[in-house]
Amino acid sequence: MAQLSIGIVGLPNVGKSTLFNALTGSNILAANYPFATIEPNTGIVPVPDPRLDKLSELYGGAPIKPATVTFVDIAGLVAGAAQGEGLGNQFLSHIRTTNAIVHVVRAFDDPNITHVDDAHDPKKDIDVITTELILADLQTIEKRLPKLDKEARANPKLKPEVDYLNTVKAVLDQGRPLHAEPSIIADERADWLQRELQLITLKPVIYVFNVDEPGLQDSAKHQQLAQMVAPARSIFVCAKLESELHSLDPADAAEMLESYGQAKSGLVQLIHVAYDTLGLQSYLTAGDKEVRAWTIPKGATAPQAAGVIHGDFEKGFIAAQVVDYADLIAAGSETAAKSAGKVRTEGKDYVMQPDDVVEFRFNVSK
Repeated sequence: MAQLSIGIVGLPNVGKSTLFNALTGSNILAANYPFATIEPNTGIVPVPDPRLDKLSELYGGAPIKPATVTFVDIAGLVAGAAQGEGLGNQFLSHIRTTNAIVHVVRAFDDPNITHVDDAHDPKKDIDVITTELILADLQTIEKRLPKLDKEARANPKLKPEVDYLNTVKAVLDQGRPLHAEPSIIADERADWLQRELQLITLKPVIYVFNVDEPGLQDSAKHQQLAQMVAPARSIFVCAKLESELHSLDPADAAEMLESYGQAKSGLVQLIHVAYDTLGLQSYLTAGDKEVRAWTIPKGATAPQAAGVIHGDFEKGFIAAQVVDYADLIAAGSETAAKSAGKVRTEGKDYVMQPDDVVEFRFNVSK
């Protein structure tokens, strides 16, 4: 996986577009009425990584290329979206290709901000969106099942796929999203299901509760909201504050965050949780030409990590020259790290670690 992509969903007027603008530095319309976001908006954001700055210094100011996250902001969904209500099903298609879904939930009271029900209840709001995503998946399955059933009658080897799809449909018929059903996720056919049908509720969901400023430090409220969506991960941000932070320089932003009892911005929190939820990590490459972070699954081997840079690197993999980031920084240079015996050569079975700084050796035969 060279790049992480996240779809942002939620009801109208929950702070999605404000949060999207703050996360991505965009200036899309964030208006106090439903469907202000007509087309999906996409923003590519560098993953904050202080290690890259240190490595750049070490390599004489080499250009930095961070890992990136693509955020896709979908128009506010309403009840009946899967049947075409509001702006309907067209928007659901935009999140089928993302790796994960961020569900923004309004968790503050403000009479000046319209709510689709004239009142707001986080649990009810979550249920509305979840139901629409389930209904969209059911539509997808119901279109596919008859065709697959017919193919299976001609080719009995396809019967396990038909049985699995019927099991999946039964879960959805009971109003349960697939990501909350361990037996579905653990099944070896889950990859086939995602690849073939791109079901939305199969994707992991991270809940972002949009609170007001006092709500940022309300631990009792955080616990109550987190329990509502457990075992899914949740974070608590103030979209309004995130928007203000974006206009400040890093030192002032850090000071403002600290004044609200926050150690990290919403962007940093969200990226960390997304990486953890999806089982991802970054490794580093460094040299005079550039220092760069690459996103890979946890447990990836050295050849698989090399393949993220270029397929030929994986095919012709010979070895990986690896040094731990902390060891390299402490040594002060690559040469000094080698002299101290901190640089080692790893083979095809080596499992990559998050702080690995790597140079791959490969040979591509013509």
